Amino acid sequence: MKLVRQLYDWVLHWAQTPYGPAALFLLSFAEASFFPIPPDPLLIALVLGARMKAFRFAAVCALASVTGALLGYAIGHFAWYTPGGELTGLAHFFFNNVPGFTPDRFEVVQGLYKDWDFWIIFTAGFTPLPYKVFTITGGVFNINLVMFVIASIISRSARFFLVAGLIWKYGEGIQGFIDKYFNWLAIGFTVLLVGGFVLIKYML
Repeated sequence: MKLVRQLYDWVLHWAQTPYGPAALFLLSFAEASFFPIPPDPLLIALVLGARMKAFRFAAVCALASVTGALLGYAIGHFAWYTPGGELTGLAHFFFNNVPGFTPDRFEVVQGLYKDWDFWIIFTAGFTPLPYKVFTITGGVFNINLVMFVIASIISRSARFFLVAGLIWKYGEGIQGFIDKYFNWLAIGFTVLLVGGFVLIKYML
């Protein structure tokens, strides 16, 4: 936990430098495939410092995250197993060092993909679920790439533009609310959205 806190503080310090937008892009890219800290705290800090650029920052975040998701997909597709079907050294590194990666979780995600495909990517992209686990498993399980990209674009854009929009409109007053309740609201919204489509599916 101490290391995570140090990484969190390191991420936030970029908001006080001229390299904040570049750091936001790189962080969003990395978080989609291996980095443990989400880009939201840096996005919030940058928007608070330049509210007129709120949606530009959100676009940077979304573009970088979807691009990073493609890297995660490529890692899973090309570098997760050897030709003999064994886990590669890279896969073992992820399991041993990257938060959120466990063999049991991989099996669970594989089952989710069989039943939900688009919606599991959307849910992982919009909610606090570890997005990187789903981008890499998407490649491991050969999820349809076009569907994967569309779901990632929609979910990541929705998340980051929502965060940036709230800060743009309400400023520092909404920051505490986002820190405390945003993840729960994101989960609730996704449950309602997916639940609605499941209901329609079984009614028609």
